[in-house]
Formats: sequence, structure tokens, C-alpha cells
Amino acid sequence: MKIYTKTGDDGNTGLQGNFRISKSHPRIIAYGAVDEVNAALGIVLTNILDDDIGKLLTKIQNDLFLVGADLSNPNLNDVKNRVTLEMIQNLERSIDKFESELPPLTNFILPGGSIASAQLHYARTIVRRAETQIVQLSEKDEINSNCIIYLNRLSDLFFVMGRLINKRKGKDDILWKI
Repeated sequence: MKIYTKTGDDGNTGLQGNFRISKSHPRIIAYGAVDEVNAALGIVLTNILDDDIGKLLTKIQNDLFLVGADLSNPNLNDVKNRVTLEMIQNLERSIDKFESELPPLTNFILPGGSIASAQLHYARTIVRRAETQIVQLSEKDEINSNCIIYLNRLSDLFFVMGRLINKRKGKDDILWKI
């Protein structure tokens, strides 16, 4: 099987259920941004990370494929491959666990410190853009609202993980100063 199919040469692409839409459709833009988050996590994972962080990021990569699958299926009656409340709750549990290791935040912080933390903050900004694009899609088409909630929690988790990586590497958060 060849990697190129030529079926998208006219500017359209296929969705689940044999639907074809423009590659500029908000649905394609939304799950393209989710794919970009996944690629950014691949870069983060090239760092030497603590086992709990590495395993969680790998799980999130797999979950992001599910988010993309969910967004690529406009038939909400088809309930397979959908983002679930359990996936959101897993992120919340991780946030709570990791936050318990951190001192309270008293200032805004800037991305940076260690390379892995900075990369994770960058991934967080891509998540926020993906979330915005999914909200825009939801204003045009009906979607599984759990996709929006999942990405909202994911950006929170990446913020906390960025701080945690710095703490575990002995790096201070970089405080925003005016």
C-alpha cells in the first residue's frame, strides 16, 4: 500500500462514514491542531523524564488519537472512539497528584527553566489553540463536548507538569515581572 492516495488532490479529505469535506473545514483544522499537540509531545518525550511523567505523556498521546477520531466522526450516534468523562477525570486526578508536590503559585510564571518544561509549555499553547478551534467547530457543527473539556484540562495538566518538571530538576519557576 502506498502512502499517497491522491484522493485529496482536489482539496477535500475523507471523514469517518465516507463523508468528504474541504481540507479548510473547521473540523479538519480542529483535529489537525490536536495532531500538532501530539507531535509536540513526541518532542517532549525525547527528554529524560521521570517515569510517571513519561508514561502519562505516552498515554495522552494515545488519547489524543482518540480525540482526533472523535472529531473526525460527525455521526454522534456512533458512540465508539469517543472522548469520555473518565478520560477527563484521569487528567484531573493527575493534576491533583502533581500539584500536591508543588508550592502554591503566587505569581504568573513564564515558560522556561528546563528544556522539557519549556517544550511542555509550548505544547500547552498548542492545546489552547486546538481547544479554541474545537469551540469554533462546535459553533458550526454538533460535536462531543467532552473534546472541549478534555483539552481544557489537558492545558491545565501541562502547566502543572511544566512546573513539576522544573521542580524535580532543581530549576526555579521563572516569575513574570513588570
